[in-house]
Amino acid sequence: MDEQDWLTEQFEANRNHLRAVAYRMLGSPNEADDAVQETWVRLSRADTHEVTNLGGWLTTVLARVCVDMLRSRTARREESLEWRGHDLVAGRSTGTDPEHEAVLADSVGIALLLVLDTLVPAERLAFVLHDMFAMPFDEIARIEGCSPAAARQLASRARRRVQGATPASDADLIRKRAVVDAFLAASRGGDFDALLALLDPDVVLSADDAAVSVGAERQVRGALDVANTFSGRARVAHAALVNGTVGAVWAPGGRPRVVFGFTIVAGKIVAIELLADPERLRQLDVLILDH
Repeated sequence: MDEQDWLTEQFEANRNHLRAVAYRMLGSPNEADDAVQETWVRLSRADTHEVTNLGGWLTTVLARVCVDMLRSRTARREESLEWRGHDLVAGRSTGTDPEHEAVLADSVGIALLLVLDTLVPAERLAFVLHDMFAMPFDEIARIEGCSPAAARQLASRARRRVQGATPASDADLIRKRAVVDAFLAASRGGDFDALLALLDPDVVLSADDAAVSVGAERQVRGALDVANTFSGRARVAHAALVNGTVGAVWAPGGRPRVVFGFTIVAGKIVAIELLADPERLRQLDVLILDH
């Protein structure tokens, strides 16, 4: 096996772990995939002859890529537009064996991801790497470019904020339910103007592979195009609670076939995600709110 083949093999062995870290850092499946791909690019260009722990090296590179992406996002003053309720990622690191680090069995809660979005990049990195993946503070300090004591303080500050967060209030759920109900009604009735009024100008509609395979567009951007996509549609979709937040579902015979995830900010829909992958749907807690 030549060196390039060996690096490819080692990278693939670490891919699930890297994606798990990236997803918790970025809160977006697509951005997590981009971060993992950028890590591979940097690996392919690096001289790793003196690297003794390639898994740790990859995690360090990935963490720096994620921090750069978070800082760029903040500089652009953009919200993360992915709906975060569906993606399955690996759990807490349990050792150095990548097979044990890549346990695709638990789901990151929406509430936690929303709280993580309130942290500055340095806090988020320290919390994710230490509290979720048990990375020592001295290693985190090297990534952050600070002392281990400062890294410990960053994680502690983030932990207090996470532990002090409260679930969405009933009033918040009621407000979001009203937006989803209005969206479904406008969609069914073909009321284009009403749809536009509910959509953020930069709204993003995205779909997973399963939804694309049955005719959905992979991604649609902008209120006009998203409104065109839904006008006269969604006739059999119903409002639902999806992992505790308001969404919608197409469930013939009571069995969810397509879940609609909504990200709603200040009464406007800023993101919609269509999820149809059966394995992922089985991981969701879906409660239909009307019939």
